[in-house]
Amino acid sequence: MEPLNPIIFVGAGPGDPELITVKGQKALAEADVILYAGSLVSPTMLQWARPEAENIDTASLDLRAITGRMIQAHRAGKRVVRLQTGDLSLYSAMQEQVEELDQAEVPYQVIPGVTAASGVSAALGQEFTLPELTQTVILTRAAGRTPVPAEEELSKLASHKATMVIYLSVQMIDSLVEKLIPAYGPEAPVVVGYRISWPDEKIVQGSLATIAEQVRQAGINRQAVIVVSPALAARQQHLGKRSKLYDSQFSHGYREGQ
Repeated sequence: MEPLNPIIFVGAGPGDPELITVKGQKALAEADVILYAGSLVSPTMLQWARPEAENIDTASLDLRAITGRMIQAHRAGKRVVRLQTGDLSLYSAMQEQVEELDQAEVPYQVIPGVTAASGVSAALGQEFTLPELTQTVILTRAAGRTPVPAEEELSKLASHKATMVIYLSVQMIDSLVEKLIPAYGPEAPVVVGYRISWPDEKIVQGSLATIAEQVRQAGINRQAVIVVSPALAARQQHLGKRSKLYDSQFSHGYREGQ
């Protein structure tokens, strides 16, 4: 008897169906059952699925209902894909799902996806790390109904003055600004990316002093990431901070500097 197919978790990326990985697309194309997070995953992502595949929107289902459907389909010998937004390493609630699968002794695999932070960087054409400005990216969220550890409170993270990408928190933009200004200053550049790579994508650029009002005027209160970083002003302020990688005077293993 051949072993049953593992359940495959696929990161769908931020929205654009073409931003799924090739490996993720192949998994969708081979799936018999696809359980997708319909509240966040674009329905156009299902274009990669076979017409006869069973597509299940899990937006209204709880954990046991979701994992129960996955386990049932797996044990019936079907190829199952769990499709979730962005990348599964961040705020995906994958942990509790795989714990259920572990208890049921059901194998699974994970295919990573493009996260919204990468989508914002691409939309801006801007690196988030620049020499002498910031070499660190902090991915975090503000405390809401889901608390965060005290050591990871926003004002403490902001003390590093590194690039900070804040998920799932735009509805608290005023309190975020209050916590960030003491470290970054009111003129620190900020970008808010709403539904990155979707047809109705919005990019709002401002400073910590202006961004809360700009976000309100744009009508953004969900599905957005906030980026605060000194790197965001690099081109406008002609800061000239560059990597040495392509510097003609810099030697490395493949080139001798002049």
